[in-house]
Amino acid sequence: MIVLSHVQARPVLAAREAGGVRAEVSPDLGLTTVIVGLEPDRIRFPGGEWLGWDALAEIAANEGNCFAVGDGTAQKIVVFSEATNRVYSLFPTASAPTMLVSGIPMHRIKGTDPHQDTLEKIRAIQPVVGQVLDTATGLGYTAIEASKTAEHVITIELDPAALEVARLNPWSRGLFDNPKITQLIGDSFDVIERLPDETFTRIIHDPPVLGLAGHLYSGEFYAELYRVLRRRGRLFHYVGDPESKSGQNTTRGVLRRLQAAGFARVHPYPRAFGVVAVK
Repeated sequence: MIVLSHVQARPVLAAREAGGVRAEVSPDLGLTTVIVGLEPDRIRFPGGEWLGWDALAEIAANEGNCFAVGDGTAQKIVVFSEATNRVYSLFPTASAPTMLVSGIPMHRIKGTDPHQDTLEKIRAIQPVVGQVLDTATGLGYTAIEASKTAEHVITIELDPAALEVARLNPWSRGLFDNPKITQLIGDSFDVIERLPDETFTRIIHDPPVLGLAGHLYSGEFYAELYRVLRRRGRLFHYVGDPESKSGQNTTRGVLRRLQAAGFARVHPYPRAFGVVAVK
């Protein structure tokens, strides 16, 4: 599948304006590049796929969406979930896209990008080895990155609609074809109760904002995280901007509840907007 955003569309339109007959473009949001033909009424990809100039201009003018391209059409990657009444969409950046959940980005994009944001979370609990639990799949970036060094990753997603968006995201392909990643569907608050004691060497807890998933910031849930983590295992918990008032308040509460759950060496990790703790 070809997926484009304004980042890829605008240079192609510029090449046409300059009188070119070919242009280099990424068909997968920056992962690879191909040479496309610039025809009078369309661009044509090496596999024969094409898109009219009006449709490409529409993509170029839209900075808030990624588009799936096929059969001369371009469709916004947007999915409405009847299960949660939330809208999921793929939001472009100059690097990996992020996912918006009811308009809220699931990665940091100010002064960084979703790929670098993911790497910072992984660095917070290096080395990422053994069995890893990822409590919020989203686009799967955390699970994919952790699987590069871990023995195995279990990742949990609440809403199948989020996985529909991930399947259309070129940067998420590893989530679906990597045998080292196991996907579970359900609320992490409930799913974790079925996981055995002291299973995981590392846990990456990157929940939605407090207003969308307050139960995943609760002392009861932290006690479950403690139970399934092995001794000397490490937890990274994304919290939010430590410089913001809400981030400061949330961080204080998270630190207090993690310590009450039994975690030691609990401290902020501002580089990744989170908290690190050890069992």
